[in-house]
Amino acid sequence: MRGFFLAAGLMLAGMSVHAGEIPEYKLVISNHRYQPAELKVPAGIKFRLVVENRDASPEEFESTEFNREKIVMPNSSAQVYVGPLAAGRYKFFGDFHQDTAQGALLVE
Repeated sequence: MRGFFLAAGLMLAGMSVHAGEIPEYKLVISNHRYQPAELKVPAGIKFRLVVENRDASPEEFESTEFNREKIVMPNSSAQVYVGPLAAGRYKFFGDFHQDTAQGALLVE
């Protein structure tokens, strides 16, 4: 019986490791522009977007198309969880520099 519980515990421990994995993608803000300006991500899954702001001023990562907004302080990073999204093109922008900080997620 003890072996059964040990085996069951090991099996559950392995499942929790796999269940906790989430794909991560990175965007960089530099000179008030997103790099890359278009980022390909998979359709139908939740993912983590790490937004790194290399500028000396804050920026607000925002998308009305996938309903997210997050302030990213100067020379720091922020995490934004997105999805799952259907295939398509979803725009995002920097709210503080809308003239230059523009981009899109290409969901495939």
